[in-house]
Amino acid sequence: MDALNPDAVNVSVPLGEDYPEIREGVRAICKKYPGEYWRKLEDNDDYAEEFIQELTDAGYLAAQIPEEYGGSGLPLRAGCAILEEINANGCQANAGHAQMYMMGMLLRHGNEEQKNKYLPGIAEGKIRFQAFGVTEPTTGSDTLKLKTRAERKGDRYIVNGQKIWTSRAHKSDLMTLLVRTTPLDQVKKRTEGLSVLLVDVKDALGKGLTMQRIDTMINHQTNALFFDNLEVPAENLIGEEGQGFRYILTGMNSERLVAASQSSGDCRFFINKAVAYSKEREVFGRPIGQNQGIQFPLARCYAEWKAADLMIRAGCALFEAGKPCGEEANMAKLLASEAAWHSAEACMQTHGGFAAAREFDVERKWRDARISTIAPISTNLILAYIGQNVLGMPRSY
Repeated sequence: MDALNPDAVNVSVPLGEDYPEIREGVRAICKKYPGEYWRKLEDNDDYAEEFIQELTDAGYLAAQIPEEYGGSGLPLRAGCAILEEINANGCQANAGHAQMYMMGMLLRHGNEEQKNKYLPGIAEGKIRFQAFGVTEPTTGSDTLKLKTRAERKGDRYIVNGQKIWTSRAHKSDLMTLLVRTTPLDQVKKRTEGLSVLLVDVKDALGKGLTMQRIDTMINHQTNALFFDNLEVPAENLIGEEGQGFRYILTGMNSERLVAASQSSGDCRFFINKAVAYSKEREVFGRPIGQNQGIQFPLARCYAEWKAADLMIRAGCALFEAGKPCGEEANMAKLLASEAAWHSAEACMQTHGGFAAAREFDVERKWRDARISTIAPISTNLILAYIGQNVLGMPRSY
């Protein structure tokens, strides 16, 4: 396929406010959790227990689980709409977003016994599935060189190693863990030898798993994990041993689109808040929104948001149609995260000194938007993906 002249793909891309009933329901929940709630969580380094429980009780975090397992069986786009709406209304979707994109790997590659064992409990809220152990301190985004090792001994895997930036692990009952089951120097292809395990977090703590909280600029409730001869039942292996990298790749497109949707919600939050303030705030006898120095940056942010929103919708449509969507998913993440950061900056400038006051919630969301250009994948890695896999240029790393 010519990167600049791709083959036509016929998919339906909805415009406007899709899933209006779901969005309205999410907005109703968010109204119960204003800025004071999130600021208090930061002050106390706490997790959004009540917020997540209410989303769970309403069925929103089970949107991607098929009805036969107790979920709603909705498409990825519905999940994206939920997370977008959460961020657009001043709340923080990262407290529960992992369940949206990790579910796909379990559904596509898990066996029926695993699905029956875990999915109904996850849908009901009895099992919290919010942690994904991938990144390591010494390898970062170079996933193929990860060092956490799992050796098969009888009906068990013995896990040793370390993970970092594993958010919400201390608040999860179940965690997916990417490990190396065959040493890198013993595989024919670098992509082989990695496997995915399901770890019962509560059972593992103190029996080979220890956690250390990481203090960060945002309240993402993240951790460093240490594995010292942790025993994991072999029945907790997802799919085939050695094929784990392929499994996580199939979930990366949905992860990109989910993350992009959160950034899209941030764009709406910042733009709406800045526009409203610019109409109310008067300096030198006129509303500051009348000044082009305020108006033009916000207008540009709106245009950037609309472009990102369309790319998210296109990516979701292709994903749901079973079509290749790596290009669209990665570009959606790139465009949305940068649009969110630009909107955050414009909102900061519009509010001036008041933006630094915590009660306005601008600085809290501003910090979160900055991280979106780094995680769950950095802007540079997306550009490298486009250069190599879309434009056909030489691999840069």
